[in-house]
Amino acid sequence: MTLLTKAEEISDVAFGFMGSKALFAALHHQVFTRLADGPLTAEQAAEATGLHPERVRTLLTALAALGILSVEGGRFGNSPAADSFLVKGAKYDFGDYLRLQVDRQMYTLLDQIELALANKLPDDATASYAEWFSDPEEARLYSMSQHAGSLGPALGLAKSVDLSGARRLLDVGGGTGAFAITLCEAFPDLRPTVVDFPNVVSLGAKYAEDAGLADRITYVPGDALKTEWPGDQDAVLMSYLFSGVPGEAHDGLLARAFERLAPGGRILIHDFVVSADRTGPKLAALWQLQHTAFTPKARSLDDAWLAQQLTKAGFAEVSVTPMIPGMTMLAQGVRPG
Repeated sequence: MTLLTKAEEISDVAFGFMGSKALFAALHHQVFTRLADGPLTAEQAAEATGLHPERVRTLLTALAALGILSVEGGRFGNSPAADSFLVKGAKYDFGDYLRLQVDRQMYTLLDQIELALANKLPDDATASYAEWFSDPEEARLYSMSQHAGSLGPALGLAKSVDLSGARRLLDVGGGTGAFAITLCEAFPDLRPTVVDFPNVVSLGAKYAEDAGLADRITYVPGDALKTEWPGDQDAVLMSYLFSGVPGEAHDGLLARAFERLAPGGRILIHDFVVSADRTGPKLAALWQLQHTAFTPKARSLDDAWLAQQLTKAGFAEVSVTPMIPGMTMLAQGVRPG
């Protein structure tokens, strides 16, 4: 590898924010949705989006250079990935998650990272999910986008774990219930309970109602670290919870899950988890850093540590395996008996 190549690799990292903003801008202006019916020239794309032709040409060129769009004969078209994931209403569309949560909220919060690492966050900085979601509008924006972003992983969980014999599922920090709704649709006997902040579960109840599941999903408002959990559960799910709370809370969460599970019940922890050798995956490592920006006491989770803690908490049949490729892992354990 030449010195010039190494410099280019560093530049790709340093200038990565430009590509992120190109993607987000295109989502805000519905570029991918406008290209869903076929390639367009810059002039045609400008007419479809209401933007200036030359500015659209610059944006489309950047997206083509990133590989998100294709270009041939001056006509720009969606890549297969853009068609699948960025077109409004597509089966696997998570554009709203990127556009609303990652761009509008997470992107700006990362500005805190230097101060968070030095433990010097000012008093007016966002320092926890509890503080953040006390604002109804911030909770609404995050929850709407997170719901869209969680439907895919929830479907993956439903295919990975057999809950056909389970009736009671406790979804701790379950947000608006994307996982609970998806699992209900996959397992007709399941009756989930979702615990999350009041400004979040009030939105979740509407999602459950729209899905025709209001009679099967119970929402409990409160801080998952403090609110009482129901017992005798067949499964306890914690998705993206461990990465969003102080590391010192993890042992208590595992102990409470063990206590609330019926014998033979299963714990499911889905989160950003890196390998024990600390080489990645890259996206999991970056998401852990992102969480540190506003949860400075968060722990960097690795697969070996998580398996060890589950075993220490009394769980058997412990496993930690990839869930979202290159980003998340799923840890499982069973309460003996």
